[in-house]
Amino acid sequence: MKLGIILQSNKQEHLWNTFRLANTALKAGHAVQIVLMNEGVEAEDLPDTEQFDLSKKIEEFKNLNGSLLACGTCLTSRSKNESAICPTTNMQELLKMVEDSDKVLVFG
Repeated sequence: MKLGIILQSNKQEHLWNTFRLANTALKAGHAVQIVLMNEGVEAEDLPDTEQFDLSKKIEEFKNLNGSLLACGTCLTSRSKNESAICPTTNMQELLKMVEDSDKVLVFG
């Protein structure tokens, strides 16, 4: 199955649980693409806590060959030119992800 995930939150628990699900899906043999939108593009700025090891979950996702993209417009609205953790994307590519996915989930 191709799973598309739109992640719109900058709350550590939301991000952490999204990547936990995505990593579980990848380990089960599914393809997963996550697009960081809205506050989700702030994921790279959030520190790990004792409870939420977000950087480890993101690194695991990448090591499992998950696809991670950040909305370029959302980055620009936060005065960022690029993401430190992934390439940028746009609405056309987001639409393609939605069209190509068997299921699309939105977290946020």
